[in-house]
Amino acid sequence: MPEGDEALAFGPLADSLGFLLRLSQLRSFAQFYSDFESAGMRPGEWSVLLMLAENPGVRQGVLAKALRIKRAHMTKMVHGMEAEGLVRRTVPQGDKRSVELWLTEEGTARVDALRPSFVIHEGASPVPLSDAEAEQLKTLLRRYLKMES
Repeated sequence: MPEGDEALAFGPLADSLGFLLRLSQLRSFAQFYSDFESAGMRPGEWSVLLMLAENPGVRQGVLAKALRIKRAHMTKMVHGMEAEGLVRRTVPQGDKRSVELWLTEEGTARVDALRPSFVIHEGASPVPLSDAEAEQLKTLLRRYLKMES
């Protein structure tokens, strides 16, 4: 499983979906950090920015739920992106307890600048799967996450 000189027996962990997903996430994130280190972008921040580009004005709680980010962590992340000038928050007229999120011009420019690198990153990730296998895995993960039927 994990790369290294020593082969270890993983026992029941080798069949644990959660364990396999976690190791896969770590591998994927390591490549993301390598590719986006110069941009100072972390995977969670990039996910939020991309989602805001696709869903302008989304409520912060809805976005946090969709990305499975804890409310307190989402608030901290949004405040940081707001301080960087990437995101602006508004309070809708009908619900003063909610917050809507929007990309600023600078946020849109950052997404536009990094999107091509992200597409290249996703296409070039050193995954030991064929293109068809990678697509099948993504389809199965979307089904597992109930993103599609």
